[in-house]
Amino acid sequence: MKEPKFNVTMNEYLPLRDVVFNTLRQAILRGELKPGERLMEIQLANKLGVSRTPIREALRKLELEGLVNMVPRKGAEVADITEKSLRDVLEVRKALEELSVQLACEKITEEEIEELKRVAERFKDTLNDQDVTKIAEADVAFHDVIYTATDNQKLILLLNNLREQMYRYRVEYLKKEEAYPQLIAEHEELIDNISKRNKEEATRIMCEHIDNQVATVINVIHTKKV
Repeated sequence: MKEPKFNVTMNEYLPLRDVVFNTLRQAILRGELKPGERLMEIQLANKLGVSRTPIREALRKLELEGLVNMVPRKGAEVADITEKSLRDVLEVRKALEELSVQLACEKITEEEIEELKRVAERFKDTLNDQDVTKIAEADVAFHDVIYTATDNQKLILLLNNLREQMYRYRVEYLKKEEAYPQLIAEHEELIDNISKRNKEEATRIMCEHIDNQVATVINVIHTKKV
C-alpha cells in the first residue's frame, strides 16, 4: 500500500479509537486516501503509532458510513465514489440548502450581506492558487455565511453534520476548472437575490447550483469507468 500522506492529530480529550476514526475519515473525505486504496491494518497501525485494535474498530465504523468496503479475501478498501452515494448526499443537501437560502432571505443582516460579498471575493482569489483544498474551504465559507444568516441552530447543526459527507463530492467538483466561471456567477446571483430578499429566485439559483455539481461529478464518475 502507498504510504498515506494524511496528518495525525492526537486529542487528549478523545478516546484513541475516536482519534483514529476521525483521522482516517478525514483522509478519505479529503482524498488523501484514494477510492479503491487498500487499508492494511498493520501499515495503518504503524503509521498512526497505535495498535491494530483501534484501527479495526475505526474501519468497522467507516464501513457503516459507506466510506470503506470490506472485500472478501482482500480486507478493507476505500469505497468508490458512486452515482448512488452522490445522489443520496446531494439530495439531502439540496433540500437543506433550499431551506437555508429561504430563511437567509428573511433574516440576513446588512453585516452578513457584506460578509457574504467578502467571502465570495476570497473564493475568487483562491482560484488563482489552484489548490483544491483551499478552494473547497473558501466555498464552504461562502455557504457558512448563508447558514449563519438563517439564525436557525437546528438547521445549522444538520448542515454541519452533513458537511464532511459533502466535502468528498465538493472536492471532485472543484477539480474541474472549467466549472469555475459558472460557480462564480452562481455565487454572485445568490448574493444579489439574497440581498434583495428575492426568496423564489434565490431558491431557484441554489437548486441549479447543486444540480450543476451533481451533473459534473456524475460525469467524472462515468469518465473514470471508461
